[in-house]
Amino acid sequence: MVKLILRGLSVVEALILQVYASAYNSIFLDNIKLVLLFSIVFILEISTPVSYVFGYLYIAPILWANRRLENLAIWKLTFIAIFLTLLNLIFPHKIPVDFPTITNRFIASLSLGLTGIICEQNRRSQMILIQQESQLQSQEKMVKLREDFASTLTHDLKTPLLGALETLKAFEKSQFGPVNKRQKQALNTMSRSHQSSLRLVETLLDVYRNDIEGLSLNLAPVNLASLAEAASNALANLAASHQVYIRLNYGDSDFRQALWVLGDKLQLERVFSNLLINAVNHSRRGDHVEVCLTAQTSAHTVKILDTGSGINPDEFANLFERFYQGDSNRQAKGTGLGLYLCRQIVDAHRGKIWAENRSPKGAMFAFQLPRYHP
Repeated sequence: MVKLILRGLSVVEALILQVYASAYNSIFLDNIKLVLLFSIVFILEISTPVSYVFGYLYIAPILWANRRLENLAIWKLTFIAIFLTLLNLIFPHKIPVDFPTITNRFIASLSLGLTGIICEQNRRSQMILIQQESQLQSQEKMVKLREDFASTLTHDLKTPLLGALETLKAFEKSQFGPVNKRQKQALNTMSRSHQSSLRLVETLLDVYRNDIEGLSLNLAPVNLASLAEAASNALANLAASHQVYIRLNYGDSDFRQALWVLGDKLQLERVFSNLLINAVNHSRRGDHVEVCLTAQTSAHTVKILDTGSGINPDEFANLFERFYQGDSNRQAKGTGLGLYLCRQIVDAHRGKIWAENRSPKGAMFAFQLPRYHP
């Protein structure tokens, strides 16, 4: 029996030395502390009657080691703790052991085993969290690089586009010599193309700036009816080139004087412009685009109606997301930025924006803003 005990203790000692052997001083000191904790609990076990179960105290050094050692080392420590807990049934006591004492020892061993399982699961959870955190950091870096690239690119593109537009205007005004009718038509086409490119660049720049810095508003009382008229007049040439007609519908004539909101005039003009451009581009030749303005007690509603092919029902959930273009049969394809920018602006004004299909055909894009009460 004594030889068996000594052999068991030698095995325990060998396992402890194998678990805690390390070339680094900091790890070596941690191992010394761990051995001391195990030794203290073991001394309490052998110096007290067998009915006193101190094996539960091995849980503390196992949990302490869980943050410092590898998974295999934790399992070795757990088996050592279980072995020492059960060893106290026969060493150093020579008195008979009753059944409740044996049961308590096995319960303590079971608790130690469950502690080892919990440590393993906790370590796996930590590894998963670390991997997810690393992935998120990588994604954030990629997003930051993409945003910096897009911001720099759009800013650098804006300057030559403005220069080209000014040059085209000078040609149209015959500042570089007489221009005939066909040349003016070509210059108008080039101007429209450059203006479309400039709008795209400005939209992209604003989208990224709003995502990073937030949308800053210069709030003042604004008449939505006036904005609708201004946007319609500004897009008259675009609509004419598509042979699409824009008309305004104020409903009751008294409502025109009541369509006041507290908003940023320039930003709301962009909402009108983007929605109207979207409607014109998705309309067929000879169609009408209608702007309906409705005054309500607490809010005002603006609806842009077209008679195009409508929107696929599956697209509504992502319609106002960035770069979403969808797979509908509508006439034109955009970049997926205009509607996203509209949502940014309307959300910043504490309003809401949505889209619906019309019957029998066409689509409606609408937004609603809180009414201004002076």
